[in-house]
Amino acid sequence: MDLEQLVAAAREGTPRAVARLISLVEDGSPRLRELAAALAPHTGHARVVGLTGAPGVGKSTTTSALVGALRADGRRVGVLAVDPSSPFSGGALLGDRVRMGEHATDPGVFIRSMATRGHLGGLAAATPQALRVLDAAGCDVVLVETVGVGQSEVEVVALADTTVVLLAPGMGDGVQAAKAGILEVGDVFVVNKADRDGADATVRELRHMVSLGHGTRSSQGSTPMGEPAHRDRELAGPAWRPPVVRTVASSGQGIEDLVGALDDHRAWMADHGRLGDGPRQRARAEIEAIALADLRARIRDLAGAAALGELAERVVAGELDPYAAADEIVSSVRG
Repeated sequence: MDLEQLVAAAREGTPRAVARLISLVEDGSPRLRELAAALAPHTGHARVVGLTGAPGVGKSTTTSALVGALRADGRRVGVLAVDPSSPFSGGALLGDRVRMGEHATDPGVFIRSMATRGHLGGLAAATPQALRVLDAAGCDVVLVETVGVGQSEVEVVALADTTVVLLAPGMGDGVQAAKAGILEVGDVFVVNKADRDGADATVRELRHMVSLGHGTRSSQGSTPMGEPAHRDRELAGPAWRPPVVRTVASSGQGIEDLVGALDDHRAWMADHGRLGDGPRQRARAEIEAIALADLRARIRDLAGAAALGELAERVVAGELDPYAAADEIVSSVRG
């Protein structure tokens, strides 16, 4: 198929066409600009939910359970599961989708594993464009699962309409919970594996840390599994209050509460005229990333290794400071 046929087939939900378009994105095809132009009129409809957290908290299992709950509501779901690349071989296991095998034959679900390929921040560099493909393919919800992240790999917040931060009992004490990073980006907090010892303490510490202002939003508090996570949306002000939801994703406990919390956040955004925040944020981040990549390519082309090496020698010799050397590079790009 040519590109127009691929886009048309993807819009009809043909899995092979969707997969081939995402492959073009990941491989940095010279037709990326053409592809982006073809997709643009058909995007902007999907709701994007990011799931992040440390390794071992159950992100893949939670994602799989969410897919099942969303499909039960009749929603078409896309999943972008990001796995780390080896810093030595460059390879990636891409094992996240192993835990989602139960959805492999569902025509209403498209799952794609992506390698980071050295990109930092918890996502792959190609994730935003792959998201556009799934959006144009008619997905109602796209779940973006990050790699197992630490305390600062929070790039997903610029991509998602709603960011879910997962924690689990035994993953650290209150000091760890208090540290800046992923706690500050959560719209919904999930204490997964809540059937384990220490779950109550984890919930208490999380509520306490968020209430102290270590999160950017004030916490509403947690709810027991089986009870609505956040139904009244009563606000003390314009800020969203992130709920804390208990789940046992492996058995499906609490997943309905999580879906309810996601829907409540969506409703709150609609109530406060903020449904456009996510798409605008994604567009800004995407434009900036493309512009920076283009500038880097121009620097490599115009300055060249020889010119850059000469400037480096002058900096080392004390003839030039790094800022002045950088100004020369920028001038050559502008010229």
